[in-house]
Amino acid sequence: MTTGTDSRAGHGGSATARPLDGKVAIVTGAAGGIGRAYARGLAEAGAAVLLADLALDGARAAAKDLEADGYEAAAVRVDVSDEAGVAEMARTAAERFGSVDILVNNAALMAEIMGGTLTGIPLETWHRTLAVNLTGPLLCARAVVPYMAEKGYGKIVNQSSGGAFLPSAHYGVTKLGLVSMTMSLAKELAPKGIRVNAIAPGWVNTDAGLSTTPPEVRAALAASIPIPFGDPEDLVGGLVYLASPASDWVTGHTLNIDGGWIPRT
Repeated sequence: MTTGTDSRAGHGGSATARPLDGKVAIVTGAAGGIGRAYARGLAEAGAAVLLADLALDGARAAAKDLEADGYEAAAVRVDVSDEAGVAEMARTAAERFGSVDILVNNAALMAEIMGGTLTGIPLETWHRTLAVNLTGPLLCARAVVPYMAEKGYGKIVNQSSGGAFLPSAHYGVTKLGLVSMTMSLAKELAPKGIRVNAIAPGWVNTDAGLSTTPPEVRAALAASIPIPFGDPEDLVGGLVYLASPASDWVTGHTLNIDGGWIPRT
Protein backbone atom coordinates (compact mmCIF):
# COMPACT_ATOMS: atom_id res chain seq x y z
CA MET A 1 0.00 0.00 0.00
CA THR A 2 1.15 3.53 -0.62
CA THR A 3 0.58 6.67 1.36
CA GLY A 4 0.57 10.21 0.18
CA THR A 5 2.74 13.04 1.39
CA ASP A 6 1.86 16.65 1.89
CA SER A 7 3.64 19.95 2.28
CA ARG A 8 4.03 19.80 6.06
CA ALA A 9 7.70 20.19 6.83
CA GLY A 10 7.53 19.78 10.58
CA HIS A 11 10.32 20.70 12.94
CA GLY A 12 13.25 22.38 11.32
CA GLY A 13 11.45 22.93 8.02
CA SER A 14 12.88 19.79 6.39
CA ALA A 15 11.10 18.61 3.25
CA THR A 16 12.37 15.04 3.69
CA ALA A 17 9.55 12.52 3.49
CA ARG A 18 8.72 10.85 6.77
CA PRO A 19 6.85 7.56 7.27
CA LEU A 20 3.64 9.23 8.45
CA ASP A 21 3.57 12.31 6.24
CA GLY A 22 -0.02 13.14 5.33
CA LYS A 23 -1.50 10.94 8.05
CA VAL A 24 -3.80 11.94 10.90
CA ALA A 25 -3.48 10.29 14.31
CA ILE A 26 -5.52 10.25 17.51
CA VAL A 27 -3.74 9.42 20.77
CA THR A 28 -5.89 8.89 23.85
CA GLY A 29 -4.45 9.49 27.29
CA ALA A 30 -2.03 11.95 25.67
CA ALA A 31 -1.73 14.56 28.41
CA GLY A 32 1.39 13.03 29.92
CA GLY A 33 3.62 10.01 30.33
CA ILE A 34 3.60 7.44 27.55
CA GLY A 35 0.71 9.09 25.69
CA ARG A 36 2.53 12.38 25.44
CA ALA A 37 5.65 10.62 24.14
CA TYR A 38 3.51 8.74 21.62
CA ALA A 39 1.96 11.98 20.35
CA ARG A 40 5.37 13.57 19.86
CA GLY A 41 6.76 10.48 18.17
CA LEU A 42 3.90 10.39 15.67
CA ALA A 43 4.24 14.11 15.01
CA GLU A 44 7.97 13.79 14.41
CA ALA A 45 7.18 10.97 11.96
CA GLY A 46 4.97 13.38 10.01
CA ALA A 47 1.43 12.89 11.33
CA ALA A 48 -1.01 15.56 12.43
CA VAL A 49 -2.02 14.54 15.95
CA LEU A 50 -5.14 15.00 18.03
CA LEU A 51 -4.22 14.61 21.70
CA ALA A 52 -7.24 13.35 23.63
CA ASP A 53 -7.44 13.12 27.39
CA LEU A 54 -9.80 13.56 30.31
CA ALA A 55 -7.22 16.09 31.58
CA LEU A 56 -7.80 18.74 28.92
CA ASP A 57 -5.31 21.26 30.30
CA GLY A 58 -2.51 18.72 30.08
CA ALA A 59 -3.49 17.71 26.56
CA ARG A 60 -3.60 21.34 25.49
CA ALA A 61 -0.16 21.99 26.96
CA ALA A 62 1.28 18.99 25.13
CA ALA A 63 -0.35 20.06 21.86
CA LYS A 64 1.00 23.60 22.24
CA ASP A 65 4.49 22.21 22.74
CA LEU A 66 4.18 20.31 19.48
CA GLU A 67 2.82 23.34 17.63
CA ALA A 68 5.69 25.44 18.96
CA ASP A 69 8.07 22.97 17.33
CA GLY A 70 6.31 23.27 13.98
CA TYR A 71 4.03 20.22 14.12
CA GLU A 72 0.28 20.03 13.54
CA ALA A 73 -1.53 19.21 16.77
CA ALA A 74 -4.73 19.89 18.64
CA ALA A 75 -6.29 18.78 21.91
CA VAL A 76 -9.72 17.56 22.97
CA ARG A 77 -11.25 16.37 26.22
CA VAL A 78 -12.58 12.83 26.15
CA ASP A 79 -13.78 10.17 28.54
CA VAL A 80 -13.09 7.02 26.53
CA SER A 81 -15.90 5.19 28.30
CA ASP A 82 -18.45 7.69 26.94
CA GLU A 83 -19.66 6.64 23.49
CA ALA A 84 -20.94 10.07 22.46
CA GLY A 85 -17.76 11.79 23.60
CA VAL A 86 -15.60 9.31 21.70
CA ALA A 87 -17.62 9.84 18.52
CA GLU A 88 -17.14 13.59 18.89
CA MET A 89 -13.39 13.04 19.32
CA ALA A 90 -13.23 11.20 15.99
CA ARG A 91 -15.31 13.88 14.27
CA THR A 92 -13.03 16.58 15.64
CA ALA A 93 -9.96 14.89 14.20
CA ALA A 94 -11.60 14.44 10.81
CA GLU A 95 -12.90 18.01 10.67
CA ARG A 96 -9.67 19.56 11.90
CA PHE A 97 -7.18 17.52 9.88
CA GLY A 98 -9.25 15.90 7.12
CA SER A 99 -9.48 12.26 8.18
CA VAL A 100 -8.41 9.66 10.73
CA ASP A 101 -5.67 7.23 9.72
CA ILE A 102 -4.18 6.14 13.04
CA LEU A 103 -5.71 5.47 16.45
CA VAL A 104 -3.58 4.83 19.53
CA ASN A 105 -5.69 3.46 22.37
CA ASN A 106 -3.41 4.50 25.21
CA ALA A 107 -5.84 5.83 27.86
CA ALA A 108 -6.20 3.50 30.85
CA LEU A 109 -6.56 3.30 34.58
CA MET A 110 -3.46 1.96 36.30
CA ALA A 111 -1.89 3.51 39.41
CA GLU A 112 -5.27 4.58 40.77
CA ILE A 113 -6.66 1.03 40.67
CA MET A 114 -3.65 -1.07 41.63
CA GLY A 115 -3.81 -3.25 44.72
CA GLY A 116 -6.51 -5.52 45.99
CA THR A 117 -7.71 -8.89 44.81
CA LEU A 118 -10.35 -10.03 42.36
CA THR A 119 -12.41 -11.42 45.21
CA GLY A 120 -11.98 -8.29 47.31
CA ILE A 121 -12.13 -5.21 45.12
CA PRO A 122 -15.37 -3.20 45.13
CA LEU A 123 -17.56 -3.95 42.14
CA GLU A 124 -17.57 -0.23 41.35
CA THR A 125 -13.79 -0.42 40.81
CA TRP A 126 -14.18 -3.55 38.67
CA HIS A 127 -16.80 -1.94 36.43
CA ARG A 128 -14.86 1.31 36.07
CA THR A 129 -11.67 -0.56 35.18
CA LEU A 130 -13.49 -2.53 32.49
CA ALA A 131 -15.21 0.62 31.19
CA VAL A 132 -11.97 2.55 30.70
CA ASN A 133 -9.39 -0.14 29.94
CA LEU A 134 -11.45 -2.48 27.76
CA THR A 135 -14.71 -0.88 26.64
CA GLY A 136 -12.92 2.42 25.97
CA PRO A 137 -10.59 1.02 23.29
CA LEU A 138 -13.53 -0.74 21.64
CA LEU A 139 -15.59 2.46 21.53
CA CYS A 140 -12.64 4.39 20.10
CA ALA A 141 -12.05 1.73 17.44
CA ARG A 142 -15.71 1.73 16.48
CA ALA A 143 -15.66 5.53 16.19
CA VAL A 144 -12.69 5.68 13.79
CA VAL A 145 -13.44 2.65 11.62
CA PRO A 146 -15.85 4.50 9.27
CA TYR A 147 -13.17 7.10 8.46
CA MET A 148 -10.53 4.43 7.86
CA ALA A 149 -12.84 2.15 5.90
CA GLU A 150 -13.74 5.00 3.57
CA LYS A 151 -10.08 5.20 2.55
CA GLY A 152 -9.48 1.46 2.74
CA TYR A 153 -6.55 1.99 5.08
CA GLY A 154 -5.95 2.52 8.78
CA LYS A 155 -3.84 1.54 11.77
CA ILE A 156 -5.14 0.88 15.29
CA VAL A 157 -2.61 0.31 18.07
CA ASN A 158 -3.86 -0.81 21.47
CA GLN A 159 -1.83 -0.29 24.62
CA SER A 160 -1.73 -3.56 26.52
CA SER A 161 0.86 -4.31 29.23
CA GLY A 162 3.40 -6.88 30.31
CA GLY A 163 1.07 -7.22 33.28
CA ALA A 164 -1.39 -8.94 30.94
CA PHE A 165 0.76 -12.07 31.09
CA LEU A 166 1.19 -12.20 34.86
CA PRO A 167 -1.31 -12.34 37.73
CA SER A 168 -2.33 -8.66 37.95
CA ALA A 169 -5.91 -8.82 39.25
CA HIS A 170 -8.46 -6.59 37.49
CA TYR A 171 -5.79 -4.52 35.72
CA GLY A 172 -4.26 -7.62 34.15
CA VAL A 173 -7.67 -8.97 33.19
CA THR A 174 -8.39 -5.86 31.12
CA LYS A 175 -4.96 -5.80 29.51
CA LEU A 176 -5.13 -9.47 28.53
CA GLY A 177 -8.64 -8.85 27.27
CA LEU A 178 -7.19 -6.11 25.08
CA VAL A 179 -4.78 -8.65 23.54
CA SER A 180 -7.78 -10.82 22.62
CA MET A 181 -9.69 -7.80 21.32
CA THR A 182 -6.71 -6.90 19.16
CA MET A 183 -6.77 -10.32 17.50
CA SER A 184 -10.52 -10.24 16.96
CA LEU A 185 -10.53 -6.73 15.51
CA ALA A 186 -7.57 -7.61 13.30
CA LYS A 187 -9.54 -10.40 11.66
CA GLU A 188 -12.76 -8.39 11.44
CA LEU A 189 -11.20 -5.26 9.97
CA ALA A 190 -8.59 -6.74 7.63
CA PRO A 191 -10.99 -6.73 4.65
CA LYS A 192 -11.40 -2.98 5.16
CA GLY A 193 -7.64 -2.41 4.93
CA ILE A 194 -7.31 -1.72 8.66
CA ARG A 195 -4.48 -3.26 10.66
CA VAL A 196 -4.89 -3.75 14.43
CA ASN A 197 -1.95 -4.46 16.70
CA ALA A 198 -0.93 -3.88 20.31
CA ILE A 199 2.08 -2.90 22.37
CA ALA A 200 2.75 -4.48 25.77
CA PRO A 201 5.20 -2.22 27.63
CA GLY A 202 7.32 -3.34 30.54
CA TRP A 203 8.26 -1.22 33.54
CA VAL A 204 8.33 2.38 32.33
CA ASN A 205 9.48 5.44 34.24
CA THR A 206 6.21 7.36 34.50
CA ASP A 207 4.08 8.73 37.31
CA ALA A 208 1.58 5.93 36.68
CA GLY A 209 4.17 3.18 36.60
CA LEU A 210 7.63 2.67 37.99
CA SER A 211 7.87 5.92 39.95
CA THR A 212 5.09 4.72 42.27
CA THR A 213 6.72 1.33 42.84
CA PRO A 214 8.31 0.69 46.27
CA PRO A 215 12.14 0.65 46.31
CA GLU A 216 12.29 -3.03 47.30
CA VAL A 217 10.15 -3.97 44.29
CA ARG A 218 12.33 -1.88 41.99
CA ALA A 219 15.40 -3.69 43.31
CA ALA A 220 13.82 -7.09 42.70
CA LEU A 221 12.83 -6.09 39.17
CA ALA A 222 16.31 -4.77 38.43
CA ALA A 223 17.77 -8.11 39.46
CA SER A 224 15.38 -10.23 37.38
CA ILE A 225 14.87 -8.37 34.09
CA PRO A 226 17.66 -8.29 31.47
CA ILE A 227 17.09 -4.58 30.71
CA PRO A 228 14.98 -3.57 33.71
CA PHE A 229 13.54 -0.12 33.19
CA GLY A 230 12.60 2.01 30.20
CA ASP A 231 11.40 5.51 29.42
CA PRO A 232 8.29 6.41 27.42
CA GLU A 233 10.48 7.29 24.46
CA ASP A 234 11.70 3.69 24.31
CA LEU A 235 8.24 2.67 23.12
CA VAL A 236 7.98 5.20 20.30
CA GLY A 237 9.95 3.25 17.69
CA GLY A 238 7.61 0.30 18.01
CA LEU A 239 4.57 2.54 17.79
CA VAL A 240 5.77 4.35 14.66
CA TYR A 241 6.49 0.99 13.05
CA LEU A 242 2.98 -0.31 13.79
CA ALA A 243 1.45 2.98 12.62
CA SER A 244 3.41 3.14 9.36
CA PRO A 245 3.27 1.35 6.00
CA ALA A 246 6.28 -0.72 7.13
CA SER A 247 3.86 -2.91 9.11
CA ASP A 248 1.17 -3.32 6.47
CA TRP A 249 1.57 -7.12 6.60
CA VAL A 250 1.38 -7.21 10.39
CA THR A 251 -1.96 -7.51 12.18
CA GLY A 252 -3.30 -9.14 15.32
CA HIS A 253 0.15 -8.99 16.91
CA THR A 254 1.10 -7.86 20.42
CA LEU A 255 4.60 -6.41 20.48
CA ASN A 256 6.35 -6.76 23.84
CA ILE A 257 8.67 -3.82 24.50
CA ASP A 258 9.79 -4.65 27.99
CA GLY A 259 13.54 -5.25 28.22
CA GLY A 260 13.01 -9.00 28.27
CA TRP A 261 10.65 -8.97 31.25
CA ILE A 262 8.06 -11.39 29.84
CA PRO A 263 9.61 -14.41 28.09
CA ARG A 264 7.64 -15.22 24.93
CA THR A 265 8.06 -18.07 22.48
